[in-house]
Amino acid sequence: MKHRIVVQNTDIAFDCDEDLSVFEAMIRNRKGPICYGCYGGGCGVCKARVVSGDFFAYKPMSAAFVCKEDIKQGLVLLCCIKPKSNLVIATIK
Repeated sequence: MKHRIVVQNTDIAFDCDEDLSVFEAMIRNRKGPICYGCYGGGCGVCKARVVSGDFFAYKPMSAAFVCKEDIKQGLVLLCCIKPKSNLVIATIK
């Protein structure tokens, strides 16, 4: 199943299959404001906030960049999450 990913306050939107990470879909669609990093959850380059929608973390996120409290507030590493619904995300500056 595909879900729509929208980057808040931009005109960027792309589709993401449930079996892809949000970061992977962003790269495949050549969309998004996030730079390339390690792809593995260890560099923190793809840190963003999930504003709305449901997702699951399919692999651990580095505690150096995202702590448990951050995750409760929607901060995630996009390379470590897969969508369960449409998502609205916001970049972290």
